[in-house]
Amino acid sequence: MQFNKIVVVFMLALFVGIAAQAQSKYAVINTKYILDKIPEYKEADKKLKVLGDQWQSEIDEKQMALDKMYKNYEAEQFMLSEDLKKKREDELFMKEKELRDLQKKRFGYEGDLFKERQKLVKPIQDKVYNAVQKMATARSYDFILDKSEGITIIFADPKLDKSDDILKELGINN
Repeated sequence: MQFNKIVVVFMLALFVGIAAQAQSKYAVINTKYILDKIPEYKEADKKLKVLGDQWQSEIDEKQMALDKMYKNYEAEQFMLSEDLKKKREDELFMKEKELRDLQKKRFGYEGDLFKERQKLVKPIQDKVYNAVQKMATARSYDFILDKSEGITIIFADPKLDKSDDILKELGINN
């Protein structure tokens, strides 16, 4: 019986030792924090905001014109013949379609803003990703978690945050 206890304790100790070695090495970074420290990203973000604001103003103007057309139609519809009513309704429908198409062209999936973001921001994101990958390989990390968006982390030990190391790797002093 004593021998069985010794074997069980030995096996348990062996299992705990193997489990301890098998633990993954990981780090936590904050890509939003990193990107906010990169001057090229800030500049790209400003350009995107200006473009987005210009395009939104263009859409807002067209929406106001469409709203005015609707109000005029509502006020005059009782005095219009059926042919004129139909013509005005068709005009309104076409203007509304043009507005929806413009919104989609500017802000839709793979629209102008998406394409500009890809052109301006993606190269910077790729630079950060490559720096993360280089650091992960050099320091033998198994996982690097991004706590900025998408992943919820209830607690992260601040010493695990390697965002400043990535900035250093990119040659940016904070």
